[in-house]
Amino acid sequence: MGLTKAEIFTDEQNELALLFKVLAHPARIAILQHIIKQKACICNDLVGELGLAQATISQHLKELKNVGIIQGSVEGKSVCYCIDEKVWKQIQMKFNELFNQDVKVKQCC
Repeated sequence: MGLTKAEIFTDEQNELALLFKVLAHPARIAILQHIIKQKACICNDLVGELGLAQATISQHLKELKNVGIIQGSVEGKSVCYCIDEKVWKQIQMKFNELFNQDVKVKQCC
């Protein structure tokens, strides 16, 4: 059996690619920005805030939760979500490691 494409890359490269993939959708960015702006867990209806269908928002929340960026808890009939600060800092550190690399070259094309 041959290698899968993911197997030819390091764990770090695969993890970064997954994070970028999850963050590559504008709805997910909007959800994260809304949660961050609230400075608290949100339990209110994101449908009214973002103007997307409930099923669409649920799918985006699931993707964000799968990589650990957000966490949720059920309170009565509503589900509350917040940013997992520890994971957020880890992601920030990984992105900083990538973007803080020196890219100066002696010659450019």
